[in-house]
Amino acid sequence: MNQLSIKGKSIISLGLALALTATAFSQKLPSKTKVMADMALANQYFMQKWPDPGAKVTVKGVTRESTLWTRAVYYEGLMAMYKLDPQKKYYDYAVDWGEKHQWGPRDGKITRNADNQCAAQTYIDLYMIDKKPERIKKMQECIDLMVNSDKIDDWNWVDALQMAMPVFAKFGVLYNDNKYYEKMYQIYNYTKTVHGGKGLYNPVDHLWWRDKDFVPPYKEPNGADCYWSRGNGWVVAALLRVLEIMPKDAPHRDEYLKTYKEMMEALIPLQREDGYWNVSLKDPSHFGGKELSGTALFTYGMAWGINNGILKKKTYLPVLTKAWNAMSTECLHKDGMLGYVQGTGKEPKDGQPVGYDNVPDFEDYGLGCFLLAGSEVYKLAK
Repeated sequence: MNQLSIKGKSIISLGLALALTATAFSQKLPSKTKVMADMALANQYFMQKWPDPGAKVTVKGVTRESTLWTRAVYYEGLMAMYKLDPQKKYYDYAVDWGEKHQWGPRDGKITRNADNQCAAQTYIDLYMIDKKPERIKKMQECIDLMVNSDKIDDWNWVDALQMAMPVFAKFGVLYNDNKYYEKMYQIYNYTKTVHGGKGLYNPVDHLWWRDKDFVPPYKEPNGADCYWSRGNGWVVAALLRVLEIMPKDAPHRDEYLKTYKEMMEALIPLQREDGYWNVSLKDPSHFGGKELSGTALFTYGMAWGINNGILKKKTYLPVLTKAWNAMSTECLHKDGMLGYVQGTGKEPKDGQPVGYDNVPDFEDYGLGCFLLAGSEVYKLAK
């Protein structure tokens, strides 16, 4: 009798597991209309909260120009949505932002700092729409300063790859000049193979340590390496955006493609059952839970890969579908606010707590990540 009971429970457990798996794989993306409506709602919330794009941002007593990296990431997302839904108010909002900062880097100073160059991604996009020289002049001075120097160790934290690499790639295309691609690769490769001792990329796990502070022997509480979700998300975004921007015959393209595909494959088994990725990718007990920004960037990466014929739809569509459905149904408030966004920082414990009603220190980059993801999910939806 006991054996039958055990056997019966085993059969029930197996059946339940199969049912849950089938449910996960049977999820479908919402319609294009619904995807765009969710993006528009989240964006409307932000534009209404920040009607003046030039307004300074004060957080915890510190006031910053709104050309800081968090706002620049938002505008990346806005421009991605604008390409799909070219509403004049989106364009005007972006142009107003650039004009109020004289199309310059943060604080208006010529800089090598990737965070302060990120705004150039949108400036160049706007220049391509209306080729006014002032839209790119100051940012080109920043990038040319780096191109014309021997220094290659600037990007000592992985976030910098997303902030700056697409800017180099855009200038390479704009001027059809390989010097931008070559300098971008030199700095990127130093980050990948040298910083922190042997580089910030683990060629075995195919994930990145955020900076030298997290290279082994540093470990998470469960003994695993510390791979911060959003940090790896920034690298995913950097690689795909560079691949999207560069021509097919651009130098070092194969390196970016190889690393992008390795990362995508490594992320699949790390996804949570609910569709999200933990802030600590290999330690779910260390501030584990739902988190939007890293999840959105991975969703962006997978959807873009399918849309561009790089990733297999059969493998990656169920993964990104779970992630998008989780974010759009569990993070998006009725008024457009996004919950479950980890605040700024560099590791799992920073920017806590993360929750549905918790407002992070900066709301803009989480929205930018959501819009980037939505712009590619939209192309997959029916």
